[in-house]
Amino acid sequence: MSEYDVIVIGLGGMGSAAAYQLARRGQRVLGLEQFTPAHTLGSSHGGSRIVRKAYFERPDYVPMLVRAYTLWDELSADFGEQLFTRNGALMIGRPDSPVVAGALASARQWDLPHELLDAAAMRERFGQFALPADQVAVLDLDAGFIRPEVAVLANLELAADAGAELWFDTVVESIELGPGGVHLSAGGEQLTAPKVVLATGAWGDRLAGLDDLGLGVERQTVHWYRAGRLADFAPDRFPAYLWDVPVAAGEPDAQIYGFPCLTGENLVKAALYHDGSPATADPDALDRTVTEADYGRLGGLLADCLPGLDSAAPVRSETCMYPCAGDNDFVLGLHPGSSGRVVLAVGFGGHGFKFTPVVGEIVADLVIDGSTRHEIGFLAPTRFR
Repeated sequence: MSEYDVIVIGLGGMGSAAAYQLARRGQRVLGLEQFTPAHTLGSSHGGSRIVRKAYFERPDYVPMLVRAYTLWDELSADFGEQLFTRNGALMIGRPDSPVVAGALASARQWDLPHELLDAAAMRERFGQFALPADQVAVLDLDAGFIRPEVAVLANLELAADAGAELWFDTVVESIELGPGGVHLSAGGEQLTAPKVVLATGAWGDRLAGLDDLGLGVERQTVHWYRAGRLADFAPDRFPAYLWDVPVAAGEPDAQIYGFPCLTGENLVKAALYHDGSPATADPDALDRTVTEADYGRLGGLLADCLPGLDSAAPVRSETCMYPCAGDNDFVLGLHPGSSGRVVLAVGFGGHGFKFTPVVGEIVADLVIDGSTRHEIGFLAPTRFR
C-alpha cells in the first residue's frame, strides 16, 4: 500500500498550489521537484506577473479569474503577507486590436469594472505612455500584479505545514500505470500512489506522452531598465500594461508588456509578449544567454512608447519558457489515457500564473472527486482529438 494518496510532479506555480490545496483537504501528498524551491529555470519566476480579469484571450476564463482573486486573498492571509498588489492594468492598442477588443468584450460580458481611455485621456492620466492618436486603452480597475517567487514559496510553506512531504532536486525518470496505481521512478526510489498530478511546465511532454497536443516550449526573455524619473513608474502612478504597439508597414506585430518599479528596486521591467524566439523541443537545452538580438527590437519600441525609460540597453535580463499547447489555451483535466488516475495541469503558455490558486483548487477537485464545479471543458486534454 502506498503511504501517499497523491504525488504531485512539479512544484512551480501550478504544482505548489495543487500540493497546498490537496494537503489542506487532508490528502497525503508527496511533491516532487527536479530543481530547488522557487527556482528560476522554468516558468514561475521574473519578479512580477500581471493579474487581470478583463481577459482579452477569451471570456471563458473570467469565472476562473473571479475565483482566483478570492483565493489570492486567502493565500495572502494564510501566509501572512500581501501577495497581490491591485493597482490596475492597461490593455492598449487600436480599438479593433485583439488586446483592446478582447478586453472590452470580457469586461462587458461579465460586468467587470473598467474604463475606456482615448489617447488624450491617457496623456492626462498616464503621461508615461506615448499613445498615437488612433490608439485607446482599457483600464482594468481590479487588476494588478503578483510576485511569483514569493507566491510559490507561500504555497510550498503552507503545503508543508498542512502535512505535505516535499522532495527537491529529485528528477522523475518514468511514470506508468499499473494494477496498484501509478508507478514512478524518481531520485532512485520506486514510488506508487493512486493518483498523480503532472504540473511539469515546459517538461510537460516528457512524462505525459502528449505528442498529439502539440505542446511546445517558447524561449522568452524579460528585461529591466533604468528610468529618468523613477517616481513616474511607482505602482501608485504606473499600472501594469499590455500594449499592441504600432509598427512600421511590413514589420511583424508586437505586444509589449511591463510593470511598475517594485518596492526596494530601482528598475522597470518590460518585455515582448511571445517575442518570436524559436521554440525548443528540449527545455534542458534552452539557451539562457541574453544578447542584443533578444532586446534590440524591444528597445527601439520602448523609445517611442515609453520615452521615460532608458531603453538603449537593459541593466539586467532573464530567460524563461512559455510551454504552449497548439491553441495557446491551458491543458487542464484528466489525462485521457489514465482512467482518471493522472491529472494534467500543463501548457499555460505565458498567461497562466495569475490562475495558480484556482488551478490548484481544480486539480484538488479532480484528484479527490474526479470532477470540478469549475467550467473547464474548453481546456480539456481531449479537445485535440
